[in-house]
Amino acid sequence: MTKYDYIIAGAGCAGLSLLYSLLQDPVLQNRSILVIDKDDKKSNDRTWCFWEKEPGVFEAIVHAKWHTLEFLSTNFEKKLDLGTYTYKMIQGIDFYNFVINFSKKFQNVTLLQENILSINSDGNLATLTTKNAVYSANYIFNSTNFFNPKITEENSLLQHFKGWVIKTKTPSFNAKVGRLMDFRVSQENGATFMYVLPTSTTKALVEYTLFSPTLLHKEKYALELKKYIRQELKINNYEIVHEEFGVIPMSLAKFEQNPKENIVNIGTAGGFTKASSGYTFQFIQKNVAKIVANLKADTPPKQPLSFNQKRFNWYDRTLIDVLLSKKLSGKYIFTKMFKKISAEKILAFLGNESSLVEDISIIKTLPLKPFLISGIKQLIK
Repeated sequence: MTKYDYIIAGAGCAGLSLLYSLLQDPVLQNRSILVIDKDDKKSNDRTWCFWEKEPGVFEAIVHAKWHTLEFLSTNFEKKLDLGTYTYKMIQGIDFYNFVINFSKKFQNVTLLQENILSINSDGNLATLTTKNAVYSANYIFNSTNFFNPKITEENSLLQHFKGWVIKTKTPSFNAKVGRLMDFRVSQENGATFMYVLPTSTTKALVEYTLFSPTLLHKEKYALELKKYIRQELKINNYEIVHEEFGVIPMSLAKFEQNPKENIVNIGTAGGFTKASSGYTFQFIQKNVAKIVANLKADTPPKQPLSFNQKRFNWYDRTLIDVLLSKKLSGKYIFTKMFKKISAEKILAFLGNESSLVEDISIIKTLPLKPFLISGIKQLIK
């Protein structure tokens, strides 16, 4: 058995964000750290988008940014001034390379590509087992699905999306304006919208996104993307230079932060994917900062939920319950919000950064009865 101070199980956004933050801290950067993942992290398998007010930890690898976005729905269009926020994009491969290359400067960091068979704890040490060995640590930070709750059609929606990066021969996009949501597409499968983020006048990420209990046949995503590009973007000649597909749970199920002693769930496994929107990147950074602060103070990295976190979790659960019950459509809810409220306030709300007074002003734009019924239901659960 090989012993480490910390083991990071999973080298995705959460695992590598934690690794980078640990190595940035003078007190913690010399601790022995094992990072283990079944993949080699050499493919551009995903894109993260988020918003923030100041340059962030990973500003050096931001691929593109926007200060103006669009919201489109039936008989309603709005240019969104983001105010103090900037909407940013980071490509997966840039993130992986940035953190992994930085970690190679530290001899106390071990990166392994192995399949994890189990993660356990005896109360003193946490252990991780692969086919080849058993590794132990004071703490294991887990972003795998070992401790995930059961996701069902009754307790969860899935946010699933297919994205193409397309390239045109002639200028076809305004690189300064992104399209956050376009609900002018069929809603037959649930809340459905297109997402368009131009990175130049000839290149853009076009993504077909749905909130629904089940996935579609894979051909359907491509058909809808082709249709939208032709009919709405008015583009007939283009090259697909990159494709990605993802599924994010939007669930009422409880994702535990500390499933066992000395084991800390991070990322989606720890409940740090925003249940009502699927946004993850910035919530991971906030969680990682708290973990590092606790470790630096030599205190357990457990994080009891604050009143504000409980408040926003309740909002998320209420919205998911409303959507699951089909009392209101996602198209109706988001259209009502963007009609009445500034984009800056909505982004603060979706980022868990709004005040209670601001929350009330947003909630007041929506029909009271369905949200009240679902809200009470989630309070008494």
